[in-house]
Amino acid sequence: MARTKEFDPDTVLRRALELFWERGYEATSMSDLVEHLGIAKASIYGTFGGKRELYLKALQRYLETTDPVIMTELSQPGPVLPAVRDLVTRFITEASSPDSYLGCMVVNSAVEMARRDEAVARLVESSWAHLETTLTSALLRARAQGELSADSDPRAIARFLLVFFQGVRVLERTPGSAARLEDAARVAVSLLA
Repeated sequence: MARTKEFDPDTVLRRALELFWERGYEATSMSDLVEHLGIAKASIYGTFGGKRELYLKALQRYLETTDPVIMTELSQPGPVLPAVRDLVTRFITEASSPDSYLGCMVVNSAVEMARRDEAVARLVESSWAHLETTLTSALLRARAQGELSADSDPRAIARFLLVFFQGVRVLERTPGSAARLEDAARVAVSLLA
């Protein structure tokens, strides 16, 4: 007779996400996971398949909880550019928060692992492609509504914003970057006038 799990896999995955987000993949040992998650090493292997697989599942969970938020914000009826400008402002506000030291798990994963782990690279690219598509769609709507000039390139603007947002997430992890971020945000918003 199979044993019943004495833990909730969803809760364990959330806690693993927190630990990987805080420390990264390499700096998180299997012993760290056992201690933080409160389950045995064999349970981690049996349920998730090991440290790498747990990391990939945690990153996937992060994407599932963060990516849809922006899509919802930018797909509301009405004027589009105020929502995009609000998104720029929100990124800068979050970056200036004392809680921002963790950065973005997608950016952290890209920097730490994407060049050497194809599965991580696919998840990172999926997130960035989703953001680019969401921004492009919103900016196409803005152009159709007359908020952007007819000769504007919504895809190029979306790509600029994607790079801007990821740059914000990198700089937020370093002290003393507030002035740089505010200047960059001012320029980004000026492109959306």
